[in-house]
Amino acid sequence: MRSITIKMVLAFLGVGLTSIVFIVLLARWNTSAEFKNFLSRRNQAETVSTLEDYYQAHGSWSGVIDILPRPGNMQPGGPEEGRGPRFTLTDSTGQVILADPRYKAGDSIPRSELGACTPINVDGETVGFLLPGHFPMGQNPLEVAFLKRITYTLLYSALGAITVAFLLGILLSRELTRPIRELTSATRAVSDGNLGLNVPVRSHDELGELAESFNKMSADLARSTNARRQMMADIAHELRTPISLILGHAEAVHDRVLPPSLKTFEIIREETCRLEHLVDDLRILSLADAGELSFVPQLLAPSKLLNEIYAIYRHRARQKKVKIRVDAAHELPDIYADPGRITQVLTNVMDNALRHTPEGGQVALSARSAPGGIEMAITDSGPGVAEEDLPQIFERFYRPDPSRQRAEGGSGLGLAIAKSILEAHGGQIRAEGKLGKGLTIIIQLPAKK
Repeated sequence: MRSITIKMVLAFLGVGLTSIVFIVLLARWNTSAEFKNFLSRRNQAETVSTLEDYYQAHGSWSGVIDILPRPGNMQPGGPEEGRGPRFTLTDSTGQVILADPRYKAGDSIPRSELGACTPINVDGETVGFLLPGHFPMGQNPLEVAFLKRITYTLLYSALGAITVAFLLGILLSRELTRPIRELTSATRAVSDGNLGLNVPVRSHDELGELAESFNKMSADLARSTNARRQMMADIAHELRTPISLILGHAEAVHDRVLPPSLKTFEIIREETCRLEHLVDDLRILSLADAGELSFVPQLLAPSKLLNEIYAIYRHRARQKKVKIRVDAAHELPDIYADPGRITQVLTNVMDNALRHTPEGGQVALSARSAPGGIEMAITDSGPGVAEEDLPQIFERFYRPDPSRQRAEGGSGLGLAIAKSILEAHGGQIRAEGKLGKGLTIIIQLPAKK
């Protein structure tokens, strides 16, 4: 049995059938018991009335057994004939006149027990007591027919309830398994390469959450696949450019089109270094994605890090006629990080800042306390980035201005590497700025606990 619909229908039917059978049996037993009690109370009331009439007519209990009613089968010559009364009759003093199997005629019943008996009153005077006994249900055909009708009604009701349970089981199981069937179909479509497929969210319960999770997974998978395809295309393009230059100059020298001059070899060397740098960046990103990027964390002072970055880029900034300013707050908490990796983050950001800062511009390095850690910011006075492009500048190979950045030697991986390293340290990176008003890269790192 593979269909979950059939399983759910049988489960509904099984639960309904079990409940209905239990209810029918309980109702049949309770109805029979209550009906017997009713008849017993009625027979007892009739017996008391008959005894009162007899005593009032005769003034004593003599010969009372001859006039007692015989309920049901207690007809002369019937199966109950000769078995005696099913109750005990006493006089006003408690002496037994007629006895059921519990007593004998002539026995005396204590006053304490007479309080639970039914008094027989004649003209306001108690002339005897009727002890509760078993007043059997009569075998009147009308009474038997009544119980049969009750039994048939319960059976028909049970059959109707089972039918309704079966139909409701089919409807409910189909409705409950509908999202599962849709998810199954969508999963097969995704496995066949139809990425980004969504299923309708029909409820807010566990099945609805499952559908939402599937839609998110499908969207993330499609976005990841598209990003991977785009990255492969970008990698191929980035590798082709220096390889084409190296191959072109090497063939030109080999074919004697270009002389084997120092200038030619310098171009080949620069493109080889660029290619090596790109391959190294890709290796770092692949290690970060696999969670295998090695770290040797140490206690680091943020102000010291910024001063070291200033020392590294001071000469290059002077050549480009760009001023670097360092502004670190006093008594900043130390951070616990790998000095080499954090330096790589800062140098990647500084490379971008200096690359896009025009001559006569300024790059500012700052650090301050932040909730849970510190913030370091690198602000340039370059052309900036449009606000809608800010969230995307940390993506791999993303370029708001592809021609300008490629011409200046950027691979489009520096900020992506910085983001991966910071996230591995439990930190974050974000960008602020507007087009034409410079760009600020803010680095957040947790303080040493």
